[in-house]
Amino acid sequence: MRLLIMGPQGVGKGTQAALLSTHYGIPAISTGDIFRYNLKNHTPLGVKAQAYIDRGELVPDDLTNSIVGDRLTQADAVQGWILDGYPRNAAQVDALDAILTELGTPLDRVVALHADHDVLLARMSRRAKLEGRSDDTPDAIARRLDTYERETAPLLEVYRDRGQLLEVDGSGDAESISASIIGILG
Repeated sequence: MRLLIMGPQGVGKGTQAALLSTHYGIPAISTGDIFRYNLKNHTPLGVKAQAYIDRGELVPDDLTNSIVGDRLTQADAVQGWILDGYPRNAAQVDALDAILTELGTPLDRVVALHADHDVLLARMSRRAKLEGRSDDTPDAIARRLDTYERETAPLLEVYRDRGQLLEVDGSGDAESISASIIGILG
């Protein structure tokens, strides 16, 4: 099974990816984790990404696409994967389509989690306190939610048009949400 987990920050994408990974026996792949791995291990892709990060710039799509493409070719991803945090914009959708065509592995489904704005804010505030995450300040949260609505949320329509989109309420407890997703996936 090859799944995308999409939704705004704080909706529980990482939690659901981990639970579904355990259930289906396939890796949960977070773009953030991919970047951290490549940076930590000084891979050629990581060295390129570090140059942008050192300059305070976003890593460009072409490099992000290369890093994701490389990760999807690794042995543990041959039987399937759950991708969290990618694609984030229309150009990345096109790149993912090209990667999957080249690999001969179609995308099965896209799980879109949603929750009310107040739920998202409460979760991210709680996460900031529990994990000490400096990126979960009120201003940073507002910017990330705005960016999601502007750049990523429109991608759901692409997957809806393809008949791949499953929408799930992400405002309950993690186990109930996971059971709902598994039930819908069959």
